[in-house]
Amino acid sequence: MSRTRPLPRRPLTSDYFGREYTDQEIEQALRRDPRSGLVERRRTPFTWRRESDIARTAAQMIADGKIIGWFQGGSELGPRALGARSILADPRTTAGSHVVNERIKHREPFRPFAPSVLADHAGDWFDLDVPSPFMLLAPSVRPDHADKIAGVVHVDGTARVQTVDPATAPAYGALIEHFHQLTGVPVVLNTSFNDREPIVETPADALATFQACDLDAACIGPYLVQRP
Repeated sequence: MSRTRPLPRRPLTSDYFGREYTDQEIEQALRRDPRSGLVERRRTPFTWRRESDIARTAAQMIADGKIIGWFQGGSELGPRALGARSILADPRTTAGSHVVNERIKHREPFRPFAPSVLADHAGDWFDLDVPSPFMLLAPSVRPDHADKIAGVVHVDGTARVQTVDPATAPAYGALIEHFHQLTGVPVVLNTSFNDREPIVETPADALATFQACDLDAACIGPYLVQRP
């Protein structure tokens, strides 16, 4: 009687299992080509250009108080936006979180947001000694740092943390690293890229949602999309 060999096991470190979209497919949506599947619930003017370093550009915009849509790589498998299909803002004050709830997500003002933190800095900012790449843990925020990321702290002093390893999420990790260099804070405010509909999947979805809500900009692959 033969024995069944044990199945190989490896830790799951990311869930970016959605398909990726080529620059050509992204440009198809940006040119409003019907073949992209673009359905514009609200048609507004926009400009777009290719950036040499989209992560650096996005980090500067967030540090300047802008709220952006972030669409990179394959989408997340599951209910959490983990930096592939996200709306990002500055976590340092509650101003950004109020705007996201009221102007963009159109939901109750008490609804909280998650901090995405560079994995190497997570223990300094949160009472956390294990990775939390899937945003499933809600540790306490370190008291000496709570006022520095007021936009992502729950009323009980906790936060639903996502730890970000740049080796696993290169573009998202680079954005947070640039933001850290600019502000001294290795954290960004993260919520799902949607407005009362499912999380965006395609470049056309992202462009339609960008137009339908009041995002300041969208970073779709290497392209920066802005209002004129």
